[in-house]
Amino acid sequence: MNLRITHTLAALTAAAAALLALPAAAQDYPTKPISLVVPFGPGSGTDQFARVLAQALGEDLKVPIVVENKGGAAGFIAAQYVAKAAPDGYTLLTTTNTTQSANEHLFKKLPYDPVKDFAPITLVSTGQMLLLVRPDSPYKSLDDLIAAAKKAPGKLSFGAGSSSSQVASELLKQMAHVDALYVPYKSNPLAITDLIGGQIDFMFADAPTALPQVQGGKLRALAASGSKRVAAAPDVPTVAEAGVKGYDMSYWFAIYAPAGTPAAIVGRLNQAFAKATTSEGFKNFMAKTSGEVSLSTPEGLAQFQAADSKKWGQVIRAAGIKPE
Repeated sequence: MNLRITHTLAALTAAAAALLALPAAAQDYPTKPISLVVPFGPGSGTDQFARVLAQALGEDLKVPIVVENKGGAAGFIAAQYVAKAAPDGYTLLTTTNTTQSANEHLFKKLPYDPVKDFAPITLVSTGQMLLLVRPDSPYKSLDDLIAAAKKAPGKLSFGAGSSSSQVASELLKQMAHVDALYVPYKSNPLAITDLIGGQIDFMFADAPTALPQVQGGKLRALAASGSKRVAAAPDVPTVAEAGVKGYDMSYWFAIYAPAGTPAAIVGRLNQAFAKATTSEGFKNFMAKTSGEVSLSTPEGLAQFQAADSKKWGQVIRAAGIKPE
């Protein structure tokens, strides 16, 4: 699922030329606070990502960067909010594959168009998830979990507060030939609270959300969802290494503006976000969460999203998930 896209000199030159060609109002951008709208709740991986990025972005653009959490409804609320916002560069969607690639395959009808309603700015990073259980769980390995699920079909439950988390578990069910009950949440931190409390048996959670719980001893990681181990948890095998051959699931973070946002502003933001990823704060965040910076041009993000949506559709159909 990982596609790495980088800036091209030609694209940056074109963005700079567009900036000079627009009226003074665009050239002066920004002149007031910018909102980064997050589709998930406080403490989620996307929220942490947005807050670290906001600090570096504000230092470069010299205006306050405000993170707004509009979680719930599988990201619909945030996506709709940004889609309907003024296309002036002051309201941006800081999001993941959930709203832009997966939802169109998980739901029969969306209240927003993930392509037509947005102006892509940049892909920022990619990451993977950890399969979590409680420290006192009888499941000490992925084999233990699969064996228990096979012994009692439909008895074990898993939580998910994003499409990545949901589909990761659904794909595991499909590839391991087991059944388990899906319990939906507005965000992964809420699901983790219930996992710690014993209301659900397991879940996949993004590394930024999962690692502090694992490192603090509140949860145990059985496996990593990607094609290689998480650098911050090197002793945790991948799902494929743990026995489910061919399993590979990841997620990504990207920035979008409302459709119709001037190209010069999009270009300015593309450069600003790229610069923000070089800040010490962001580099430290990436190191702690084992994420990988994966920058793109606006056009590159559009192409990446189209290819990724196709892949999510294939994964979702393979997992046997029926659109709601």
